[in-house]
Amino acid sequence: MGVVAKRSSMIFYSGGDDHFSHRVRIVLAEKGVAVDIVDVLDEKPPEELADLNPYNSVPTLLDRDLVLYESKVMMEYLDERFPHPPLLPVYPVARAQSRLWMHRIEREWCPMVDQIRSGGKKEADKARKELRESLIGISPIFEDMPYFMSEEFTLVDCCLAPVLWRLPELNIELPEKQVKPLLAYMSRVFEREAFKASLSEREKEMRA
Repeated sequence: MGVVAKRSSMIFYSGGDDHFSHRVRIVLAEKGVAVDIVDVLDEKPPEELADLNPYNSVPTLLDRDLVLYESKVMMEYLDERFPHPPLLPVYPVARAQSRLWMHRIEREWCPMVDQIRSGGKKEADKARKELRESLIGISPIFEDMPYFMSEEFTLVDCCLAPVLWRLPELNIELPEKQVKPLLAYMSRVFEREAFKASLSEREKEMRA
């Protein structure tokens, strides 16, 4: 682990089109963290990644002698390490609810994204239909609050935004009349300076 001792800055090993990496990049940008981002190609990961992460996978965050390789752990670590602006509610009940929403996004929607991108046609079509219907179903929750069940931008939004950004690439078109609140939410999030700064070159091409 000599590589860890020699590092002086935070390093983030990121997949340019990986939505789990994207959510962490949003947090890094929101916090204004000085970080070296290493864009990892699937076919040629850097040699040191296997030494740092037993799964040799992205995302991986290196902060001095600490190595993290689970996106939700990274996000909460960054929120505690760099407390301003806070991205989780102060009160325990609200924090627990936010964590539950993050869990549901990861349990329900993220697998659909992966299935659409890497599954067979039948599986991909099924996941595409389910994700579209689920997003139509949640649209009304954005009528009363500007962000996901919150007046403030939180880690929940950091988890959801990468999924929504990828909809054109996933060939998911939402019915505009039915999802106006959701589309307004997407515009608010995508126009945030931190969100723009979080985008990799590959992600910029998704909506070019």
